[in-house]
Parts: sequence; C-alpha cells; structure tokens
Amino acid sequence: MEKVLSILKANKLRVTPVRKDLLGVFINSDTALSNQDIEERLHEVDRITLYRTLKSFQEKGIIHRAFDGTDTARYAACSDGCSAHAHHDEHLHFHCSVCDNTFCVDEIKIPKLEMPSGFTAQKTNIVVDGICENCG
Repeated sequence: MEKVLSILKANKLRVTPVRKDLLGVFINSDTALSNQDIEERLHEVDRITLYRTLKSFQEKGIIHRAFDGTDTARYAACSDGCSAHAHHDEHLHFHCSVCDNTFCVDEIKIPKLEMPSGFTAQKTNIVVDGICENCG
C-alpha cells in the first residue's frame, strides 16, 4: 500500500479508492491486463471511472499499453523510469498462445530503427507469440 500511495503522490494524483485499488492490481500482476481482467479483479467499479483512470495513468507514465498483436487492449505497469514526458516501454511483449496472457519482457529492448527518408517512426512494437513457462 505504501508503494501505491507514493506513486500517486509522486504523480500529483489525488488518492481515491479506485486509483489505489487499480494501481494495486497492476503492481500485483505479472501479466498485462485487459479491461475485462481489471473489472473482474475490482468487481464494483464504474466503467467510465475505470477508463478515465486508465487514461490518466497512461498519461502520467504509470502504465503503458502492452501491444500483443490481438484486438484486446492490455495494460501493464511501467518501469520506474517512466513519467508523463518520457515513457520507457520500448521492450518486447510475449503473448502466450495457450493461456492468452501477455508478459512484458523488459530485458529485451527494442532497438532504435533507422527509417528511410520521408518516414518518421512514432511507436515500435515487437510481439513474440509462443508458450510461456507456466504452460510449457
């Protein structure tokens, strides 16, 4: 709980029950979470409040969108160095084809790509599909 409060205060976010609970869910999860996963863990949360909170957490660099090649939006906690002005979530995401979980693999960074003249990269994603250690 202490970590949750320090993250909210460091990002100048008001401490509310939904923010505390949602941040706790991310801190205690080792996989990226879909909206449905979050709603199941929080039980009685208003969807609009949830979406607004997810958006503000993304804007502050607390969570990032974990692209996994599926149509499901998933989110994961950012690393400690992220902020509103500098997301450092350029790492590989691993999607398990058995359990459908998505994992952030922070140890494997996405290299900066040299784009051809006239092209400007704004976001790069690398997804590896396979079988995770729990399902293998």
